[in-house]
Amino acid sequence: MADAKKSRPLNALSAFASAGFRRAYSQVRVDERKYLKQIRRAYNLPIESWPEMLQLDPQVVAPIAQSTVASSSKIAALEGAGLGIGSFLTAVPDMGILATITLRMLQKLSLLHGFEYASEADNVQLWIAAATAAGVDLGRDFLGKQAMEQVVPRIVDRIGVKVGEEVAEKWVGRMVPIVGMGAGAAINYYFVRSWGRRARAHFAQRHRAIRQRLETPSAPPPSSAIALYSAQP
Repeated sequence: MADAKKSRPLNALSAFASAGFRRAYSQVRVDERKYLKQIRRAYNLPIESWPEMLQLDPQVVAPIAQSTVASSSKIAALEGAGLGIGSFLTAVPDMGILATITLRMLQKLSLLHGFEYASEADNVQLWIAAATAAGVDLGRDFLGKQAMEQVVPRIVDRIGVKVGEEVAEKWVGRMVPIVGMGAGAAINYYFVRSWGRRARAHFAQRHRAIRQRLETPSAPPPSSAIALYSAQP
């Protein structure tokens, strides 16, 4: 009986997490032009478009990406502390905001490594990175069997389930409002930071791979995002 009562809030938080990422998928998008001007000015980068980031040495890109993850983690912590005061009552808006912060961070990391997401194939790559950051194993069979327009929604669903399970277990401490403030800040901070680090490693690997291909023209790049994923070891 006790286990059943305990599982109810966990299942509810899991559902909130899934819903938050679904909304973020359809609504959240970083203004690429505005962000380009901001980054170019802040770091004095010699670029006119995001794909030109592929021409920059990884040692130039790495500290900018690291700063982006750190900034997003701090924002998530502040949000978690504020809404953590309300405990379970604020779980719905908290999960939605957390999903928004996480997705905006992933979009920025993608751009910083030279990968736009204007096309459908590019968008698939962005969400493959999100799945990697979430620890979701998509598998080559999963991507190979899905039509392009079906891939992203299915990935989002898998991420939502994974995030719900991961966060819900840690949010048990937030059931008490006084504890919830500190717990909310810590949980959100480490959640976003761990996601950011895994996503940064994913994009950095792609960045290096593309740079190598650019240096060896005889090896043409894959024709689609799914092909690129399938070609990875």
